[in-house]
Amino acid sequence: MNWAIFSPCLIVLCALALIGLERLFPYDRGQRLLRKGFWTDLVGYGLVQSYLLGLCISAVITWLDRHTGLSRLGLVSEWPVPAQVAFFFVVHDFYIYWFHRLQHHSDVLWRTHEAHHSGDDVDWLSGTRSHSIEILINQTIEFAPIALLGAAPEVPLIKATIDAVWGMYIHSNLDVRSGRLQYVLNGPEMHRWHHARDLAPPGKNFSTKLAVWDWLFGTAHLPPRKPTRYGYDDEGYPRAGRWAWFAQHAYAFRRSPRDR
Repeated sequence: MNWAIFSPCLIVLCALALIGLERLFPYDRGQRLLRKGFWTDLVGYGLVQSYLLGLCISAVITWLDRHTGLSRLGLVSEWPVPAQVAFFFVVHDFYIYWFHRLQHHSDVLWRTHEAHHSGDDVDWLSGTRSHSIEILINQTIEFAPIALLGAAPEVPLIKATIDAVWGMYIHSNLDVRSGRLQYVLNGPEMHRWHHARDLAPPGKNFSTKLAVWDWLFGTAHLPPRKPTRYGYDDEGYPRAGRWAWFAQHAYAFRRSPRDR
């Protein structure tokens, strides 16, 4: 299978499927498809930023490999591809739980993460809104080991596809009730609470793909009711507009104290 072709096709198909499912089975009724900040998230974050940062991160990893030669050791090269994917999936998900949790507890790291919480609506596209510094940190830490440990060429493409599809799913405005499965796999029913203003900082539900980390480390929150609103309470945050992407990046470097 040619993952270079299959991956973007699958991501687009899943996006279209989630858009349709959101209309049929909405978690929050009345939430619009073309909501405030839609084009900023789709074009600014989802397309332009993703492409440019992909080039930057690839260059960083290439530089690291050129100066270390680690990939030539092929430390995981003999593993079956599914085992490689599973290994990097679990290890990175464990890392991202703790880094994400730290972002919510650190005044400095919050500035790299607040963009992700700035939307008043949460839907399939909300996961794209992340500050460039946050993406540079997390995706370099995610993909550098895949390359440096000598994983198969398709592994980073498979991993990136899982990231994109799962990110759209957990943010989707989709009324899902997964029962006991929510103790293991993360979904909208828990992650929408992570974006809720109902919870006081530093919040709950820091897991991305495996909800088990929240349950193991005491940060799970899954009440029977629904959140009343999303986002965070900094009224000065530039949420939309023609230059929103630039303004949101610049806002992270303001001098004022954190307003959550």
